[in-house]
Amino acid sequence: MNSLPKVNELGFFEIRLESIGGLGANLAGKMLAEAGVVGAGFNGVSFSSYGSEKKGSPVKAHIRFCDINANIRDTTPVERPHVVGVFHEALAKTINVISGLYEDSIVLVNSNKSPDQLKENFNMLGGTIAVIDATGISLEEKNRVNMAMLGGLFRLCDFLDPQIMRDVIEKSLGKKYPQAVAPAIRTFDRGYNEVQFKTFELSEGEEMPAFTRSDEPVLGYETQPMGGVITNPGNSILKDLSISRAGMLPHFDENTCIHCASCDNVCPDFCFVWDEQQDKKGRPQMFLQGIDYQYCKGCLKCVTACPTEALSSHREEEGYAEEHRVPHVFNLAK
Repeated sequence: MNSLPKVNELGFFEIRLESIGGLGANLAGKMLAEAGVVGAGFNGVSFSSYGSEKKGSPVKAHIRFCDINANIRDTTPVERPHVVGVFHEALAKTINVISGLYEDSIVLVNSNKSPDQLKENFNMLGGTIAVIDATGISLEEKNRVNMAMLGGLFRLCDFLDPQIMRDVIEKSLGKKYPQAVAPAIRTFDRGYNEVQFKTFELSEGEEMPAFTRSDEPVLGYETQPMGGVITNPGNSILKDLSISRAGMLPHFDENTCIHCASCDNVCPDFCFVWDEQQDKKGRPQMFLQGIDYQYCKGCLKCVTACPTEALSSHREEEGYAEEHRVPHVFNLAK
C-alpha cells in the first residue's frame, strides 16, 4: 500500500488549489481526491469555497488525505498546505495564495515565468516552486487548464499513480465525448512531464510566516459606524478585472476599425474608450481610441462581434495590457 510522504499533527496530507471560476479547479480537486481514495487506497475528502458563482471570481479547492486506518472529521479550509496549486498567477495581486506554507511545501504555478521571478512576485521566503505553462499547453492541445494542472499535481504527489487519472479521463469522457479523450490525456501527460522545479532554502534566522486569514471583516458590531452608515461606497471606477483573464486578450488594430461600436454593444464591462472628433465632412462622430484593459476580463465577445477583424484574440503576454492600455478619463466633479 502507498504511504503519504508527510502529514500534519492530525495525520493529514493537505492540498489547496487557488483559482478563478472557469478554470476547473473545483473539478480538479474532486478528481484528485477520487484518485487518492479509489486508486491509492487512502481516506480523502474534497470541497470548494467561493463567493458568487461566476467566471473570473476567486475559487479555492481543499483536499485532504490520510491513512486508510484513520478518519477525516475535519472539513475546515486548508490553512497549512503541503502542496498549493495556483491556477492563475495574477491571483497573487489580491490574495495571499501562499499563506500557511511549511518550509518544505511545494507551490505549483500556472505560469511561463521562471521560479526566481515567481518567488519575488509571491514574496516567498522558502519552499519549492514548480512551474508549468498550463495555459499554453491547454491552448495548444485545445483542452482545459485543469487537465495540465492535474498532470503537474500528480507529479508533485508521487504517491498517486498517473495511470489512475488516465483511466478516469477515459471513463468520464469516453461515452459522451470520445473525441475529447485523446486531447485531455495529452494535456495531462504534458502537465506531468513539463514541470520545472526549484527549491529555495530559508535564510539563516528566518521562519515561514504563520497563516493569516485575508478575508477577515474590517467592520463588526464593535467597529461599525453609527447607524451602519456606509462611509466608503463601492465604485466601479476602482475595479480591476485583469485577474479574471484566463490567458487570452483582444488586440486592437486602429487601421482596420470602422468605429461601428459593435464591440461596445457586446462588452459587459465598458472596456472601450471613445472620443468625439469630427469626421471628414466636419460632423461630430465618436471614434474608438482603444481598450482600457483594467476592466477587460478576456471574454472575447468583442472579437466575435467585430465585422472587420480590427479586434483579434491573442495569448496575453506579460506587460502587453499595461503598455497598450488606453485609460478612461473620468470627471468625478460632474
